[in-house]
Order: sequence, then C-alpha cells, then structure tokens
Amino acid sequence: MKQSKKILIANRGVIAIRALRAARELGYSVASVYSTIDRDQKHLKLSDEAICIGPPETKDSYLNEAAIISAAELSGADAIYPGFGFLAENASFAEKCRESGFKFIGPDPEVIAIMGDKIKAKELAKSLNIPVVPGYEGEIYNENEAIKIVEEIGYPVIIKASAGGGGRGMRVVNSSDELWQSIQSAQNEAELAFGDGKIFIEKYLKKPRHIEVQIFGNGKGEAVHLFTRDCSLQRKYQKIIEEAPALNIDNQKLEEIQNLSVEACKKLNYEGAGTIEFLYENDDFYFIEMNTRIQVEHTVTEMITGVDLVQAQLLLALENKYNFKQEDLKVNGHAMQCRINAEDPETFVPSPGRIDRVHRPGGYHVRFESQIYSGYQVPANYDSLIAEVIVKDKDRDRVINKMRVALQELVVEGIKTNQNLHQRILEDKGFLNLDYYIKYLEEKIIK
Repeated sequence: MKQSKKILIANRGVIAIRALRAARELGYSVASVYSTIDRDQKHLKLSDEAICIGPPETKDSYLNEAAIISAAELSGADAIYPGFGFLAENASFAEKCRESGFKFIGPDPEVIAIMGDKIKAKELAKSLNIPVVPGYEGEIYNENEAIKIVEEIGYPVIIKASAGGGGRGMRVVNSSDELWQSIQSAQNEAELAFGDGKIFIEKYLKKPRHIEVQIFGNGKGEAVHLFTRDCSLQRKYQKIIEEAPALNIDNQKLEEIQNLSVEACKKLNYEGAGTIEFLYENDDFYFIEMNTRIQVEHTVTEMITGVDLVQAQLLLALENKYNFKQEDLKVNGHAMQCRINAEDPETFVPSPGRIDRVHRPGGYHVRFESQIYSGYQVPANYDSLIAEVIVKDKDRDRVINKMRVALQELVVEGIKTNQNLHQRILEDKGFLNLDYYIKYLEEKIIK
C-alpha cells in the first residue's frame, strides 16, 4: 500500500478548512497549526494533529516562521500549505521551507520575490509586451522632482507601495498641492506595513474594472490559463463580490491577454496556482500585479471549469502530477462568490464575538466555504472574512437569482455580518446591468 503523504496547513479560517478537505479527499494526512485564541477552529478537530505555535498576535504565531518550520518537523510533514495571506507570498519563508527539507506548496522563492516586488513585476510585464499603466518606478528625492514627474504622467495619479497589497500605502492624488505629503504618507505606511517604504506612481484610471486571469504552471515551462474573473466590486481595494468568467470584454483583447499571461508564467517556470491582475478600461488591459498564491476567489473558477485548484496544487507539489492541456479547459456556465465578513454592514466596523446560530444555504451548485459553526467565537485578531457563499448556474441572471436565494437562507446570529450589503448589491441596477467599476460600490451604493 502506498504510504500516505502529509501536509502541514500553515493558516487558519476559510482556507484552512478548504485545504483540509482537499487533502483528505486525496488520501493525505494533515497536521495543522493554531494560535492560542484559535484552538476551537473546526479544521483542527478534523486534522490528524494540531500544533500550537504561539499567542494570538500574528507576528508570534501565523507569521512566526521558526515556529511553523518546527511544527512541520514535529509532525513529520512532507510539505507546507500556506494558503492565502500570512506567509503565502513570503519569499524568505519559502526559502526556509526549502532549506529545511519541506516542499513549499507554491512557486519557487525566487519567483515570489520577483512578482512580490511590484516594480520588478511591471518591468517583467513590459519585457513580455504586457501593457502596463503609465507611471514612474524610480527614486524620488524631493518635492520639485515629484511635481515634474507627475505633470508628465498627468493628474490624477495613484501612489502604491512596491511591496504592498490590500490598499495599504495607496494614495490617490489630484493636484500638486497634495502630492508630496501623499508620497511621504504612503512611504511611511508602506514601511510600517511591509518593512519596505519603496513606492511607485501610476496614472489613476477613473472607472476601470478589475479583471483577473487564473493561471496554473508545472514549474518546468508549461502553463495554462483557467479563464477570467471580474473582481470589480470592492471597498477600499478589498474585494466583496467576484464572478467568473468576466463578461462584456472584447474577445480579441481577452484572448490576447490570457495568452500573454500564460507566456509570462512559462518564462518564469511558474509552479502551481497564480493570478495575474489587470485593470480594464476603454477596451484596454493594464497589468497591475501577480499574486503568487491561491486567491480567496479561486472557488468561482473551480465552479466554471470543474477543476479543483487546491487539489491540483497538492498533486503537483506532492506527486509531481500535472495534467492540464489548454484545449481541454472549457467554461461551463457562470459563477459568483459573496464574501461574508464579520462586520457592521453600514459602518464596516469589525464584529467579533460568539456566533449563537448558523444555518448554511444549500441546493444544486451552492457552496458554503467556512470555518464557523454555532457556538464559534470569532476572534478580533484576524481578517474579518468568516465565510464564502458560491453559486453557479447556466448564465449570470440565473446566478444572481440563485445567490439571492442562498443569502435568504443564510443565518448567522450573534454577530453582525455584511450579508445585507450583498443583498443590496444584488438589487442594484448598475450591478445587474454590468455597469460598474472598482469604485462603484463606494460611490453609488454605500456613499
């Protein structure tokens, strides 16, 4: 009998229970780590073993590289699954895994380092003829130089942290009066958030959509795309609703950008799941970044392609199995995901606490990915995402109706969630007519 492989899940919450299910279905053993405040996480009860790695603070637990490596050694794991967030895109951690003899389930640390630096990533995109947003990536030494640079680009511009994500270090600047202060503020925030104060400047597109291309590579020069997602419904650069595939896009431009994304991954010898993100405005695509990990919204891609992306990650990392051929991948129907956050739907203030009762939505092609259960205590220490509701049907109109039913069925009592916000979005005319952009939610719905 073949000896079972074993993974260590170095994460928590939604992605941890998702990874555990995928590993179990493949017959793998599972060890999981947790902080002291997370001892009642559902996936821990289903793991072969659970190892405490520290107190609630992320720097002492889920970002504690030494503790996670030690947990892998203690459990006898073959590989470490980072999920998303925390150490998932940390090149140093991926290198430490390799040095310690553990397979990091993701791309090589060298690739993570290149794509994690937004300036280097843009340079790579340019070299592959992938269109990028006009801007400036060099050093800026004084206010007069900054004003001259931005006048050449043209206002408005957006300042971004090179090492950042999630909206941290971002500033939109409309005039020279606010430019220098915004640059200094962005640099300071980036230094505090990422330990790297380097920033760059881009032309600010006023009403773009956020379009993603899901890719998967074998690390040996082969790669495929699994089509697109539209992630334009956002609040403060945090995604709220995601759909697949992206609609109302020029087919020729779409084919071109998907093929360019695949070529980039081939050149990088990219291994595993990744996402190349673009802004789309006036029938043009502009590269913004690549995420070298699984995405929260990977589920909608799974629904339209029939591919289990997490299992594909595990099979490639642990058994060197890669069976993708572009001609075999097809879009079947439409899918949508609503992120359920533990927060006030009006003020967006986090709402940690005890969940008194949970009722999960069900039905044909309805998924509920979550770690919550009746009696679960939502901690205040981490991201507010507590669940994902995902539905699929033959077209977008049917999907929206199905999501309405799913949200009506969903019950989470004891804390506040953004469930009502999702229900409002699903009745909005602009959303229903595919007439929205990345600032639409903030400008038109939650003003």
